[in-house]
Amino acid sequence: MFFFFVIISLQAYDVTAKNRFPKPEFESGHVQPETITPAPRAMILEYLDVFVLIVALSLISWLILKKRSRKGVFWMSVFTILYFGFYKQGCVCAVGSVQNVTLALFNESYNIPITALLFFVIPLLYTLFFGRTFCAGVCPLGAIQDIFAFRPMPIKAWLEKVLGIIPFIYLGLAVLYAATGTDFIICRYDPFIGFYRFDATFIMFMLGAIFLLVGVFIARPYCRFLCPYGALLNIVSRFSFKHMTITPANCINCKLCESSCPFGAINMPAPVKEKEKTEVIVKRYILLSVIVPVLVFAGGLIASNFHENLAMVNHKVKLASEVMNNTNFGVKDKEAIEITAFKTSGQTVDQLYSEASAIVKEFYFGSWIFGCFIGLVFGLTLVSLTVFKYHSDYSPDKATCHSCARCMDYCPVLPEKK
Repeated sequence: MFFFFVIISLQAYDVTAKNRFPKPEFESGHVQPETITPAPRAMILEYLDVFVLIVALSLISWLILKKRSRKGVFWMSVFTILYFGFYKQGCVCAVGSVQNVTLALFNESYNIPITALLFFVIPLLYTLFFGRTFCAGVCPLGAIQDIFAFRPMPIKAWLEKVLGIIPFIYLGLAVLYAATGTDFIICRYDPFIGFYRFDATFIMFMLGAIFLLVGVFIARPYCRFLCPYGALLNIVSRFSFKHMTITPANCINCKLCESSCPFGAINMPAPVKEKEKTEVIVKRYILLSVIVPVLVFAGGLIASNFHENLAMVNHKVKLASEVMNNTNFGVKDKEAIEITAFKTSGQTVDQLYSEASAIVKEFYFGSWIFGCFIGLVFGLTLVSLTVFKYHSDYSPDKATCHSCARCMDYCPVLPEKK
């Protein structure tokens, strides 16, 4: 009760304070520009978003695993586009929350919003239990692409594997730039956020349009070949306790679902392989145990050699470079606004160089970690291509299956009566 009266008193004081002083007058004709990011929402509305996320994930998981309804997934996608897309304007989304979590881990002064943390964790937990049902129709980036997949066609398996490495590279870069406080590149280069906010630049609008046009024939190109959060879900989904199945009962190998998946995420039946000689198997695994560590080290070494190039994205490092080389950000006949802002900040050149040097050093260590991670991804991809996997029937690949439920409509098997 005491705190209640204190808050009321402060509010009353604030009201009188506002009336004591006249509003400032500007004679320069300056017009305050409109903000390009959504205004902060009331806390109760942010928790409402989390509640809607949980309900949506629960509902779509039920539609996929129990009802086996492709139509239900479609209408959930429509809801997601309307609510998490246009109403919420795509923020905070689970995809971008990767950067918030990273910054919170590496920057003690940054207090991550609890809703951003929940948007990061909750889809991962649902994926661990039910597979990538978040991707099926709850993610606003995936939902809009799913709606546009009118004539999806499969691509070559080897090309799918190669392009599937890109999301891990993007994830590594996003973590590197967020950890160093440089930028949130996932949000900056989100191809669909401009559609949801109606404020896309021409370049970003064209990028989003290209993704959607390509998505008509190559289903969900952003989800499969770029999404960094999808890379995390790819890993977690491999260990999912209960994943969707193509058939509700025993597979009869009718082959009707063989070409139903636009993502190439169906494991085909593989006949029993003739048993290899023990020495052949041992040699293969010895070779892989050598190649993978070499790839990890090589990746770290190569990336570390480019740490200065990667660091140039940081505005402080870029400014120090421009001041040192007197290049004025490429502006001719007048001083660049960045240089003017620096001169009026009161910071000395030596202080600027010192801060930039510290950031470049962070990038050096970060580049080693980033490179080792990418080397590991290449190594494990190579291992997956060389290890034989036996499949007795048609089943979804847990890692790459987006749980869209398209394949279910092709299966003639009826659920078993209990």
